[in-house]
Amino acid sequence: MHVMVLGAGVVGVTTAWFLRRQGHDVTVVDRQSKAGLETSYANGGQVSVSHAEPWANPSAPLKVLRWLARPDAPLLFRPRMDPAQWRWGLAFLRECTSARAAFNIRQMVNLGTYSRAQLQEVRKDTGIEYDHLTKGILHFYTNPSEFDAALEPARLMRDLGCDRQVIDAARAVELEPALAPIRERIAGATYTSEDESGDARKFTQGLAEKAEKAGVAFSYGTDVLGFERTRDRILGVQTLQAGKHETLRADAYVLCLGSFSAILARRLGLFLNIYPAKGYSITVPVKNADAAFNVSLTDDEYKLVYSRLGDRIRVAGTAELNGYSRNLDYTRCRAIVRRTAEIMPEAAHWDQAEFWSGLRPATPSNVPYIGKSHFGNLYLNTGHGTLGWTHSCGSAAAITDIISGRTPAVDFTFCGL
Repeated sequence: MHVMVLGAGVVGVTTAWFLRRQGHDVTVVDRQSKAGLETSYANGGQVSVSHAEPWANPSAPLKVLRWLARPDAPLLFRPRMDPAQWRWGLAFLRECTSARAAFNIRQMVNLGTYSRAQLQEVRKDTGIEYDHLTKGILHFYTNPSEFDAALEPARLMRDLGCDRQVIDAARAVELEPALAPIRERIAGATYTSEDESGDARKFTQGLAEKAEKAGVAFSYGTDVLGFERTRDRILGVQTLQAGKHETLRADAYVLCLGSFSAILARRLGLFLNIYPAKGYSITVPVKNADAAFNVSLTDDEYKLVYSRLGDRIRVAGTAELNGYSRNLDYTRCRAIVRRTAEIMPEAAHWDQAEFWSGLRPATPSNVPYIGKSHFGNLYLNTGHGTLGWTHSCGSAAAITDIISGRTPAVDFTFCGL
């Protein structure tokens, strides 16, 4: 079967890789000049099954209200005259019950555990290098109430097979000595030894090169404008490349366009409740290797994740729901620098921080759309929010199974099944 993958981020490229391994002819279409240049470009770098607590949980509504007036808030809702934003927000509130949060945790842990294993297989099979570390992820808390609130989600994750262990400050510093400067402020921590980290852009671009050598065709610099369709099938994708309009055809199509998936789907009358959550990151050169961390870290109170990428430090996080603009808000950038410099002042050249923002395709539940659409040959693999890197290989393996007529090996609520 000839399958066309729309999007060359980490989700699209892994989808192409798994499809090709199963014998399909694959074409990848992307508007950028190469793979991994949008949301995968400078994300947080964590492959984090333990980051499965959704934004939508019982404590979220009050927090969001308190944060409305804070330009540096971890989760900032900037109200707009945008019906899509308000539909997303109302659906988000409906997901904030204990029962829905527990259900969504189950979805994300199951997919995350499966995906991490699939990533490890890809690494073993290809020898791909992407500054990865397999030293686990440590969540630390400097606010006692935030630590207390993390205990029940951590228990749920352990019950589902994600070994997120609750530890004290002394054990946290033993695991990661770079936290020693704030030892007295750490209220508690959790540690998941099987989690990983690595540079998603390096991985995406490296896997794209290997996929191309394996026979995957990449059509870069190609804008997807719309579809030719019948009532229940896609006949082709309308594109624009170097000023030339062309309709590209395949037997099946996979939508992997991140935040832009919802816009394109609407042209088919297909509603995907995906809204862009603009995230920020800083990339900073290491100053003192002894003061810099090696275990990937999560600062849950400030919604920041820390990854060591060779001689660089990546810190990413926060979410701003404010449409499709990628303009940098320097108040939010400086807030990340301020917090990280406070945690480990000698680790990096904080005054040399490189700022970046990207649009993470967020669903209200944080659970992605994976599976069939109501069009017979259009499939979905999109809406991964902050966990695109974590869930990419598992999502790709699962959608490949679905396209190939097999039942995926992971316990997950797929679309159209």
